[in-house]
Amino acid sequence: MTQHSIGAAQPGVTVFLAPALLRLFPEAERQIEIPATNVNDLMSALDSRWPGMRDRLVDSTPAIRRHINVFVEGERATLQTPLRPGAKVWVLTSVSGG
Repeated sequence: MTQHSIGAAQPGVTVFLAPALLRLFPEAERQIEIPATNVNDLMSALDSRWPGMRDRLVDSTPAIRRHINVFVEGERATLQTPLRPGAKVWVLTSVSGG
């Protein structure tokens, strides 16, 4: 039996958080598995675990903030991007300067 088959109501996605987010939310984990059906659900789930994180990632329109990049299996995502069980999601901050 795999870990997913033991009592898991819904298999999750694996989320990798940017180091900048870990500095803002020291209790957050670099890699975590979260059940979500789309990126919007994922953002809400992250906020449930670490209150205030959604506001750092999503603006009021709502859309992913311009300085945040979310990739699902290597493809840029929006809040509406669906997530399949087992998908890998990266939440990254943009690098700027010069």
